[in-house]
Amino acid sequence: MEKLDFLYFVGIDISKKTFDVAIANGEITKSFLFDNTPKGVKAFLRLLKNQNIALGDTLICMEHTGIYGNLLITKLLETEAVFCVEMSLRIVRSLGIQRGKTDKLDAIRLTQYAIKHCKEMEPYRPLPEVLKKVKILIKAREQLVNFKADLNKHPNEVKLFDPELGKLAEKQVRKTNKCLDNEIKRIELELQAFILSDEKLNTTVGLVTSVTGIGIMTALYFIIFTNFFTRYIDAKQLACYCGVVPFEHTSGSSVQKRSRVHHIANKTMKKHLHMCALAAVRHDPELKIYYERKAGEGKNKMLVLNNVRNKLVLRVCAVVKRQKPYQKRVA
Repeated sequence: MEKLDFLYFVGIDISKKTFDVAIANGEITKSFLFDNTPKGVKAFLRLLKNQNIALGDTLICMEHTGIYGNLLITKLLETEAVFCVEMSLRIVRSLGIQRGKTDKLDAIRLTQYAIKHCKEMEPYRPLPEVLKKVKILIKAREQLVNFKADLNKHPNEVKLFDPELGKLAEKQVRKTNKCLDNEIKRIELELQAFILSDEKLNTTVGLVTSVTGIGIMTALYFIIFTNFFTRYIDAKQLACYCGVVPFEHTSGSSVQKRSRVHHIANKTMKKHLHMCALAAVRHDPELKIYYERKAGEGKNKMLVLNNVRNKLVLRVCAVVKRQKPYQKRVA
């Protein structure tokens, strides 16, 4: 955070219907409650104005609550307020041992967090409009794909133990499967149209997919989660965020556990990178030789695949940084 001389700190705890506000000025903290509606947001900004609280001298902190915070975030962006949207787990762990929980108390704790960590906090940077639309389409596609997988689970299991009944079960979902396939294809075509309509998005997708194993959907997830690769310091930090970096777990002479990846990670990115790694070890000569050599040495195959996932993240970051497509090396 470049500006550090804030006079006021505001913590906002957002729920579906209301949002609680705590305003701190020195040792005095005041609490307020507003409806999570356009009128409620206007009432909050009117309160700041009536209390002579200038937005330029105020740091507003809220936790990420998905779409519940959209109304407030949109208005704060319009007024050019300085605000941060933080991960809830980071806030909870930074406050130490806490007892009791209410929305009012959470707003006060958000204020305390802002006061304590204002140096490390980063101002909120919104996603471009095209990425917001792409995100909606990807979510819809993901739901359809998951629904299709669940729909076919029972017929596939029945077929294993009773082929005749399995055919009957397949027949019942055939039309639904066809409809789902058509909808998934329609969404993919719409995604392709959005990619082609935006030069920056089209260029970035082209660079990321130049890495062998990375498909369009994984590339879009990379771009959305990193906001065009701007939300990380270096490639290792992004790899850690994707859950592909192993961490040592030892203590003295009694605890000597093997290194493992940490469970705090973006599970969606980790899942997609796993599928990319499986494709890469088949189609990338260099990674194929690496995988076979390590597996031949007796290394755990999942460990080797995780190394491949890590390599893919590093390659993606490299091509985006250099703005040059990945050149496959012949092994």
